[in-house]
Amino acid sequence: MIRLRGHHLLCLLGYRGMGYSDDYVRNMTQVYETLRTEPHTRVRMVTGPDDLCAHFPADQPYHCQSASVHRRDARVLARLGLRAGQCVTWREVERRVRDRVRPEDIRSLCHTCSWRTLGVCEEGVELVRRKQPLPPAPKPPEG
Repeated sequence: MIRLRGHHLLCLLGYRGMGYSDDYVRNMTQVYETLRTEPHTRVRMVTGPDDLCAHFPADQPYHCQSASVHRRDARVLARLGLRAGQCVTWREVERRVRDRVRPEDIRSLCHTCSWRTLGVCEEGVELVRRKQPLPPAPKPPEG
């Protein structure tokens, strides 16, 4: 089972091999590829730091506990009709995104995210809405 906070459900849809450090990218690639290739994988919604935050680099300002990130998590979980502690499959997450999120919703759901301007999350939402597969992640850095 993979533990994820609310906003990371959308981050993963837009994941294209970028991240805060090589270790973070390796971990995010592993989680992304597991969910992409094994959509029956169970995901537990958590409040606060999750399996992705666990690899946030120590040499950068830690924002995983910031109020704005917690608010973003709450907005995403509410939009998807999910709650902390709930377990669903990744396939169910994708179904809820398809039914409840439009690409343009990323602007309001994730307005404080520094990655938002790249447009990759909107692309990921659009792929899910069209029932198209998410692309394979680029090969992560060696390490």
